[in-house]
Amino acid sequence: MPRILIVEDEEIIRSAVRKLLTHAGYEVADAGSVEEAEDNHEPARFDLIISDLRLPGAPGTELIRRAPDTPVLIMTSYASLRSAVDSMKMGAVEYIAKPFDHDEMLEAVAGILARQARSAGGADEKPDHAPFESHPDSDPAAIMFGHCEAMQKVFTLIRKVAPTETTVLIQGESGTGKELAARALHLMSPRTSNPLISVNCAAIPESLIESELFGHEKGSFTGAVSARTGLIEAADGGSLFLDEIGELPAEAQARLLRVLQEGEIRKVGSTQSRQVDVRMIAATHRNLKAMTRTGEFREDLFYRLNVMQVRIPPLRERQADILGLAQRFLKRQGEKMGKPGLKLTPEAMRALERHRWPGNVRELENAIERATILCDNDLITPSLLDLDGEGGDVNIPESLVEGNNEQTLSREAESTSDLSLEDYFQHFVLENQDRMSETELAQKLGISRKSLWERRQRLGIPRKKSSGN
Repeated sequence: MPRILIVEDEEIIRSAVRKLLTHAGYEVADAGSVEEAEDNHEPARFDLIISDLRLPGAPGTELIRRAPDTPVLIMTSYASLRSAVDSMKMGAVEYIAKPFDHDEMLEAVAGILARQARSAGGADEKPDHAPFESHPDSDPAAIMFGHCEAMQKVFTLIRKVAPTETTVLIQGESGTGKELAARALHLMSPRTSNPLISVNCAAIPESLIESELFGHEKGSFTGAVSARTGLIEAADGGSLFLDEIGELPAEAQARLLRVLQEGEIRKVGSTQSRQVDVRMIAATHRNLKAMTRTGEFREDLFYRLNVMQVRIPPLRERQADILGLAQRFLKRQGEKMGKPGLKLTPEAMRALERHRWPGNVRELENAIERATILCDNDLITPSLLDLDGEGGDVNIPESLVEGNNEQTLSREAESTSDLSLEDYFQHFVLENQDRMSETELAQKLGISRKSLWERRQRLGIPRKKSSGN
């Protein structure tokens, strides 16, 4: 049984990770600081160390030096993402950004331990010319679920393209599992022992995107108090996954094109370039080809990225997978919440198969999680899934139908009487985003700017581009 040491000063996070890993079958110990870990445990005797980056006393990266033969997984918040990149340069095997979900943590742990086992199990006996063989657990069918013909074609394509150095563009609606496909491409490649760096281009402010991707020199701009390594350089030797690449600003697109053409980067504020060896994987829910015609996306960059295209089908095109996915999520959520043996009623199964699933697999998982929480016995009914409850008897906030918005929404109400709340949200944003700022939209909807951005991502509504005037 693999032994894992958790070093985290926040008791809530430490306890949650400990319970998660213990339930998954690992032997777990924990500490609140590097010093406590050394006093009460011997870090070098563990198979894996999971440590927060910022700790009282010595930082989490100190464990890399004190236990040089033990892989260290660094946990970090987005605010200290660049420090996490620096930690990988110091020897951390991988980082995981907070907040993370349970599946993400378990996948990261399993991947690190699998690589460690392969390394210890005879890597020295292999001749240098031995062909690359991926681990069976890295197969896309083990990472993603899909028995339907469309997903089997996706798996076959991933298996063919993964061992190559070809740039891949993954296309699909929000919630279809594009990041899982990118992980499978990396794990099945010869680069699997090196890092997979994932970047959500839409989540980084435009003013920081170039610094985050390419790094910067000290004093290159206000606030640049020290030199920083960029995410592309951190992925050197491994893979770089650029999610929502359609949101990259024009300047960053031009610099990324040079990386693809010349294999070199130049930090912001630097006059020197350096070579990098990175396998590029990009993903988007937008039509990049159409964006090239409007000038939103560089045509030359599009053709550089679109060497091999993998399209992840939406859930509505995977009718045969809906119940299988639901059962999988139900088993996982039931075990997590101490409710094993949960079952879907026949009526619930029919409701799942009839639903349109605009949020795709992510929406299905959320519906199952909600039903598991609300269930008082062993049966999941349609009312617990609350799929029909999203439409019909929806109370629309007064702020959505006052003033200039009244005519818009009343016209939509005439066309259909069973729009879901998400439909109202989508119609309202599309109708008003040209004359309202993001702050005004969020205020009218009665939500935060962060919630507005998250719903845009989930529903595939592109954010309004500034004109630059």
